[in-house]
Amino acid sequence: MPRPITSAFQNISRNIREFTVAQRTVAIIGVAVLALGIAALTMWVTKPAYTPLFSGLSGSDANTIVDQLRTDNVPYELSDGGATIMVPQENVYDERLKSAAAGLPSSTTGGYSLLDKMGVTASEFQQSVTYKRALEGELANTVQAMKGVKTASVRLAIPKDTVFASEKTDPTASVFVETQTGVTLNSDQVQAIVHLTSASIDGMKPTDVAVIDAKGVVLSAVGVGATGSSDQQAGDYEQRVRGAVQAMLDKVVGPGNATVVVAADMSTQSAQRVEESFTTPTDAPALSEAVKTETYSGSGAGGAATGVFGPDNIAVPAGAAGKDGTFTSADTTKNNAVNKVTETRTIPAGQINRQTVSVAVNANAVGKLNVADVTSLVSSAAGIDAKRGDAVTVEVVSFNAAGATDAATALKAADASAAADRFAEIVRIGIITAGIVITFVLGLILYARRSRRQSREAIELDELIEARPVLAAANVPFGITAQNSPIMIDPTPTVAYGVSGATGEADRMRVEIDSLAQRDPARTAEFLRGLMDDRQPA
Repeated sequence: MPRPITSAFQNISRNIREFTVAQRTVAIIGVAVLALGIAALTMWVTKPAYTPLFSGLSGSDANTIVDQLRTDNVPYELSDGGATIMVPQENVYDERLKSAAAGLPSSTTGGYSLLDKMGVTASEFQQSVTYKRALEGELANTVQAMKGVKTASVRLAIPKDTVFASEKTDPTASVFVETQTGVTLNSDQVQAIVHLTSASIDGMKPTDVAVIDAKGVVLSAVGVGATGSSDQQAGDYEQRVRGAVQAMLDKVVGPGNATVVVAADMSTQSAQRVEESFTTPTDAPALSEAVKTETYSGSGAGGAATGVFGPDNIAVPAGAAGKDGTFTSADTTKNNAVNKVTETRTIPAGQINRQTVSVAVNANAVGKLNVADVTSLVSSAAGIDAKRGDAVTVEVVSFNAAGATDAATALKAADASAAADRFAEIVRIGIITAGIVITFVLGLILYARRSRRQSREAIELDELIEARPVLAAANVPFGITAQNSPIMIDPTPTVAYGVSGATGEADRMRVEIDSLAQRDPARTAEFLRGLMDDRQPA
């Protein structure tokens, strides 16, 4: 190995051996942190990117696919409670093809692929049932693809067409949805499921779809829609009206000076209503028209055979009734067009029968207040219908301030506690950061001082050898006794206590200079400083 490199390594070893305990501790911690960082970075860089192979798997399918991955020595990860299998991205397509060749996953909801397995000898009943299963499978797969939905199942009730039924029954559907852990479907997602299912079946309306989750909660009922039960509808309506009225009163009398209570009576019955109305078209031609007109005029001068029959079927002479006669007859029949409108109306549950709104205003905060104006505003904001029996009550009363004071005190205490926690966290982080910085700075200071001291004391071996005759000369400004007299140097290096002769000689030279410095430190330092200045290149 070249001499400069060897010297560099020797200097590094020497400096490390001369470290203090604190410096060694800091160095060890730094090396450990650096090693851990390099290991973590290497693991992160070399870790493969995992991609879902299959999701929504049953236990049996997941077990079979995992066995296949173990056979192929493909690393994998399980997530979503074992229902999703993750594999490295470069192995996704190969494993999917192998799984498809093995018929995995086997527990599928079917879909239109069921029609591919139908033979030509299938009966009409088998065809009808298979087609319905295909529709259910396709709808279930589509609903299951929604965000937050783990599994879905759809059941259709499609009535059979017949010519003997006077009225046709609408098809209905029921959707069972199991969401992922901690996920709850919102109203928009429920509406999407309802409309997706109803639009896929001919003749199905959104009110014909029922949606139920895994907890047994009815998200959408048949005949009601996605608005929930009557109690839920009433609660939502009351909350919406109360929020609108409360927002208006907060602007008028100030926040906290008014409280609103809304009570709504909603119908829990649903019905269908059929109405027929007839109207006469304007300037429309008649559908059919018949006109009959008869006119008879005679002189009565006929013979005996002429005349009319009497009571006993005996002819009465015409002369008896008069000689002249006139007969006129007119008959008109006209069938006009008539407009007929037949309207079928479905009345769902949730119709408002009556609602009442009660408003209490703080008398101590508003002073003089026109109650009639406030009542009018509340009636308009709540949609009060007097014909329906709705009522509005506005009263100016004194509020109990004890609860507000306690709430304000509790809120203030909570804010103070939160501020104290934030301050304590900041102080803790500051102390930890300051401790790390101070430790690092102290280490640097100690290392710098040690380096400066070593640089002041560092004298090469050849310089010490050259300086010994000078130190022993008569011009040395202090005397040299026997105990600090120069030591003769053997040119042949010897090994003492595992240290080379040159290194041991340097240590002895340093000890000798220390002994001389103890007697007269000022003169010794001045002499050595001058000696070192003389050794510097010009």
